[in-house]
Amino acid sequence: MTPQPERTTAPAPRAGERDGGSRVLRFSPAERWIHRTTALLLGACVVSAACLYLPALAELVGRRALVVTVHEWTGILTPLPVLLGLVSRAFRADLTRLNRFGPHDRRWLRAALRRDHRPQERPAGKFNAGQKLYAGYIAGAVLVMAGTGLLMWFTGLAPIVWRTSATFVHDWLALAIGIVLLGHIGKALADPEARRGMRTGRVERAWAAREHPLWRTDEDARERREH
Repeated sequence: MTPQPERTTAPAPRAGERDGGSRVLRFSPAERWIHRTTALLLGACVVSAACLYLPALAELVGRRALVVTVHEWTGILTPLPVLLGLVSRAFRADLTRLNRFGPHDRRWLRAALRRDHRPQERPAGKFNAGQKLYAGYIAGAVLVMAGTGLLMWFTGLAPIVWRTSATFVHDWLALAIGIVLLGHIGKALADPEARRGMRTGRVERAWAAREHPLWRTDEDARERREH
Protein backbone atom coordinates (compact mmCIF):
# COMPACT_ATOMS: atom_id res chain seq x y z
CA MET A 1 0.00 0.00 0.00
CA THR A 2 1.16 3.51 -0.77
CA PRO A 3 1.64 5.48 2.43
CA GLN A 4 -0.64 8.47 2.76
CA PRO A 5 0.95 11.86 3.40
CA GLU A 6 0.59 13.08 6.95
CA ARG A 7 -2.08 15.72 7.37
CA THR A 8 -1.20 18.88 9.20
CA THR A 9 -3.49 21.55 10.54
CA ALA A 10 -2.48 25.17 10.04
CA PRO A 11 -2.62 27.31 13.17
CA ALA A 12 -5.60 29.60 13.45
CA PRO A 13 -4.80 33.24 12.57
CA ARG A 14 -4.83 35.82 15.29
CA ALA A 15 -7.10 38.87 15.27
CA GLY A 16 -6.04 41.17 12.47
CA GLU A 17 -3.95 38.62 10.54
CA ARG A 18 -4.54 37.56 6.98
CA ASP A 19 -7.03 34.74 6.45
CA GLY A 20 -6.30 34.09 2.83
CA GLY A 21 -7.47 36.23 -0.06
CA SER A 22 -8.92 39.59 0.90
CA ARG A 23 -10.34 38.71 4.32
CA VAL A 24 -8.85 39.50 7.72
CA LEU A 25 -9.69 38.19 11.15
CA ARG A 26 -11.53 40.77 13.26
CA PHE A 27 -12.98 38.84 16.21
CA SER A 28 -11.83 35.66 17.92
CA PRO A 29 -14.24 32.77 18.66
CA ALA A 30 -14.26 33.79 22.34
CA GLU A 31 -15.30 37.35 21.46
CA ARG A 32 -18.09 36.13 19.23
CA TRP A 33 -19.32 33.80 22.00
CA ILE A 34 -19.32 36.69 24.47
CA HIS A 35 -21.28 38.92 22.09
CA ARG A 36 -23.89 36.29 21.25
CA THR A 37 -24.43 35.15 24.85
CA THR A 38 -24.65 38.71 26.15
CA ALA A 39 -27.06 39.63 23.36
CA LEU A 40 -29.25 36.60 24.18
CA LEU A 41 -29.37 37.37 27.90
CA LEU A 42 -29.90 41.11 27.46
CA GLY A 43 -32.54 40.52 24.78
CA ALA A 44 -34.44 38.11 27.03
CA CYS A 45 -34.21 40.61 29.87
CA VAL A 46 -35.59 43.47 27.73
CA VAL A 47 -38.38 41.35 26.23
CA SER A 48 -39.46 40.04 29.63
CA ALA A 49 -39.42 43.61 30.98
CA ALA A 50 -41.69 44.69 28.14
CA CYS A 51 -44.06 41.83 28.97
CA LEU A 52 -44.18 43.03 32.59
CA TYR A 53 -44.75 46.73 31.88
CA LEU A 54 -46.92 46.78 28.75
CA PRO A 55 -50.48 45.61 29.49
CA ALA A 56 -51.10 44.33 25.95
CA LEU A 57 -48.02 42.09 26.06
CA ALA A 58 -48.76 41.03 29.63
CA GLU A 59 -52.23 39.82 28.61
CA LEU A 60 -50.83 38.08 25.53
CA VAL A 61 -48.07 36.22 27.37
CA GLY A 62 -49.68 35.62 30.76
CA ARG A 63 -47.87 33.58 33.43
CA ARG A 64 -46.54 36.70 35.13
CA ALA A 65 -44.66 34.79 37.83
CA LEU A 66 -42.64 32.92 35.19
CA VAL A 67 -41.91 36.14 33.29
CA VAL A 68 -40.71 37.77 36.52
CA THR A 69 -38.37 34.83 37.18
CA VAL A 70 -36.97 34.99 33.63
CA HIS A 71 -36.45 38.74 33.95
CA GLU A 72 -34.68 38.49 37.31
CA TRP A 73 -32.28 35.74 36.35
CA THR A 74 -31.42 37.03 32.88
CA GLY A 75 -30.71 40.42 34.44
CA ILE A 76 -28.39 38.91 37.05
CA LEU A 77 -26.61 36.69 34.50
CA THR A 78 -26.11 39.35 31.80
CA PRO A 79 -22.64 40.45 33.07
CA LEU A 80 -21.45 36.83 33.37
CA PRO A 81 -20.25 36.29 29.74
CA VAL A 82 -18.04 39.38 29.96
CA LEU A 83 -16.57 38.26 33.27
CA LEU A 84 -15.86 34.77 31.93
CA GLY A 85 -14.48 36.27 28.73
CA LEU A 86 -11.69 38.01 30.62
CA VAL A 87 -9.67 34.80 30.30
CA SER A 88 -9.39 35.56 26.55
CA ARG A 89 -6.34 37.64 25.62
CA ALA A 90 -8.03 38.89 22.44
CA PHE A 91 -11.05 40.06 24.43
CA ARG A 92 -8.89 41.86 26.99
CA ALA A 93 -7.01 43.58 24.15
CA ASP A 94 -10.27 44.79 22.65
CA LEU A 95 -11.48 46.04 26.03
CA THR A 96 -8.31 48.13 26.17
CA ARG A 97 -9.10 49.56 22.74
CA LEU A 98 -12.66 50.36 23.78
CA ASN A 99 -11.43 52.19 26.89
CA ARG A 100 -9.08 54.49 24.97
CA PHE A 101 -10.51 57.68 23.54
CA GLY A 102 -8.06 59.65 21.40
CA PRO A 103 -8.03 62.76 19.18
CA HIS A 104 -9.20 60.74 16.18
CA ASP A 105 -12.28 59.66 18.15
CA ARG A 106 -13.18 63.28 18.92
CA ARG A 107 -12.77 64.06 15.22
CA TRP A 108 -15.08 61.14 14.37
CA LEU A 109 -17.72 62.43 16.77
CA ARG A 110 -17.57 65.97 15.39
CA ALA A 111 -18.06 64.57 11.88
CA ALA A 112 -20.96 62.41 13.06
CA LEU A 113 -22.68 65.42 14.66
CA ARG A 114 -22.27 67.33 11.39
CA ARG A 115 -23.54 64.27 9.48
CA ASP A 116 -20.31 64.33 7.51
CA HIS A 117 -19.86 60.85 6.05
CA ARG A 118 -16.57 61.44 4.25
CA PRO A 119 -14.13 58.66 5.21
CA GLN A 120 -11.26 61.10 5.76
CA GLU A 121 -13.35 62.92 8.38
CA ARG A 122 -14.17 59.74 10.28
CA PRO A 123 -10.85 58.12 11.24
CA ALA A 124 -11.30 55.04 13.38
CA GLY A 125 -9.20 52.30 14.92
CA LYS A 126 -10.62 48.83 15.41
CA PHE A 127 -13.64 50.51 17.04
CA ASN A 128 -14.99 53.91 16.10
CA ALA A 129 -16.01 56.52 18.65
CA GLY A 130 -19.69 55.60 18.42
CA GLN A 131 -18.95 51.96 19.21
CA LYS A 132 -16.79 52.99 22.17
CA LEU A 133 -19.54 55.20 23.60
CA TYR A 134 -22.12 52.45 23.10
CA ALA A 135 -19.95 49.85 24.83
CA GLY A 136 -19.29 52.14 27.78
CA TYR A 137 -22.95 53.08 28.10
CA ILE A 138 -24.19 49.47 28.00
CA ALA A 139 -21.55 48.31 30.50
CA GLY A 140 -22.48 51.04 32.98
CA ALA A 141 -26.22 50.64 32.41
CA VAL A 142 -26.11 46.88 33.01
CA LEU A 143 -24.32 47.38 36.33
CA VAL A 144 -26.83 50.04 37.44
CA MET A 145 -29.75 47.85 36.38
CA ALA A 146 -28.31 44.88 38.28
CA GLY A 147 -27.84 46.97 41.42
CA THR A 148 -31.28 48.56 41.36
CA GLY A 149 -32.84 45.24 40.41
CA LEU A 150 -31.32 43.55 43.45
CA LEU A 151 -32.81 46.24 45.71
CA MET A 152 -36.22 45.59 44.15
CA TRP A 153 -35.83 41.81 44.28
CA PHE A 154 -34.59 41.49 47.85
CA THR A 155 -36.76 43.99 49.67
CA GLY A 156 -34.97 43.54 52.97
CA LEU A 157 -31.70 44.95 51.66
CA ALA A 158 -32.65 48.61 51.97
CA PRO A 159 -35.30 50.95 53.41
CA ILE A 160 -38.43 51.86 51.44
CA VAL A 161 -36.98 55.20 50.27
CA TRP A 162 -34.05 53.44 48.63
CA ARG A 163 -36.30 50.86 47.00
CA THR A 164 -38.59 53.56 45.64
CA SER A 165 -35.62 55.42 44.16
CA ALA A 166 -34.24 52.18 42.75
CA THR A 167 -37.56 51.45 41.05
CA PHE A 168 -37.62 54.91 39.46
CA VAL A 169 -34.05 54.58 38.14
CA HIS A 170 -34.60 50.99 37.01
CA ASP A 171 -37.74 51.78 35.01
CA TRP A 172 -36.44 54.86 33.20
CA LEU A 173 -33.01 53.39 32.51
CA ALA A 174 -34.71 50.30 31.07
CA LEU A 175 -36.53 52.55 28.58
CA ALA A 176 -33.26 54.26 27.65
CA ILE A 177 -31.52 50.90 27.18
CA GLY A 178 -34.32 49.72 24.90
CA ILE A 179 -33.97 52.82 22.71
CA VAL A 180 -30.18 52.49 22.51
CA LEU A 181 -30.43 48.78 21.67
CA LEU A 182 -32.83 49.55 18.82
CA GLY A 183 -30.29 52.04 17.47
CA HIS A 184 -27.52 49.45 17.75
CA ILE A 185 -29.59 46.85 15.90
CA GLY A 186 -30.47 49.41 13.23
CA LYS A 187 -26.79 50.19 12.65
CA ALA A 188 -25.99 46.49 12.42
CA LEU A 189 -28.77 45.86 9.89
CA ALA A 190 -27.42 48.70 7.73
CA ASP A 191 -23.92 47.15 7.53
CA PRO A 192 -23.90 43.51 6.31
CA GLU A 193 -20.10 43.28 6.44
CA ALA A 194 -20.03 44.30 10.09
CA ARG A 195 -22.61 41.59 10.84
CA ARG A 196 -20.55 39.05 8.90
CA GLY A 197 -17.52 40.01 10.96
CA MET A 198 -19.37 39.30 14.19
CA ARG A 199 -20.92 36.11 12.80
CA THR A 200 -17.80 34.56 11.21
CA GLY A 201 -15.02 36.62 12.77
CA ARG A 202 -13.69 37.76 9.38
CA VAL A 203 -14.25 40.84 7.24
CA GLU A 204 -13.19 42.06 3.84
CA ARG A 205 -9.87 43.88 3.89
CA ALA A 206 -11.34 46.68 1.75
CA TRP A 207 -14.17 47.21 4.27
CA ALA A 208 -11.71 47.28 7.17
CA ALA A 209 -9.49 49.80 5.36
CA ARG A 210 -12.49 52.02 4.61
CA GLU A 211 -14.34 51.85 7.93
CA HIS A 212 -11.42 51.32 10.34
CA PRO A 213 -8.34 52.66 8.55
CA LEU A 214 -6.23 53.22 11.68
CA TRP A 215 -6.76 49.62 12.77
CA ARG A 216 -5.65 48.27 9.41
CA THR A 217 -2.66 50.60 9.28
CA ASP A 218 -1.49 49.36 12.68
CA GLU A 219 -2.13 45.70 11.83
CA ASP A 220 -0.37 45.91 8.45
CA ALA A 221 2.65 47.51 10.10
CA ARG A 222 2.73 44.76 12.74
CA GLU A 223 2.51 42.06 10.08
CA ARG A 224 5.44 43.58 8.19
CA ARG A 225 7.51 43.65 11.39
CA GLU A 226 6.72 40.02 12.14
CA HIS A 227 7.66 38.90 8.65
